[in-house]
Amino acid sequence: MVVQAYILVQTEVGKAAEVARAIAEVKGVTLAEDVTGPYDVIVRAEAKHVDELGEMVVAQIQRIDGITRTLTCPVVHL
Repeated sequence: MVVQAYILVQTEVGKAAEVARAIAEVKGVTLAEDVTGPYDVIVRAEAKHVDELGEMVVAQIQRIDGITRTLTCPVVHL
């Protein structure tokens, strides 16, 4: 079963579009869009398991220049 999540990203002022483009290149990211509101970028991602998802966020996404904070929201399948 694939684990899916939305990752909400806050960026430095004026960096949202650049950050969204960089995140879109990360393996496992299926969508990355810059938006308005309390978060600057919303990401949809998937991985084989929760540990792989966590590794993607910490080792790849959070290291992108311009990101100040992330919030990972796993999708619940009923």
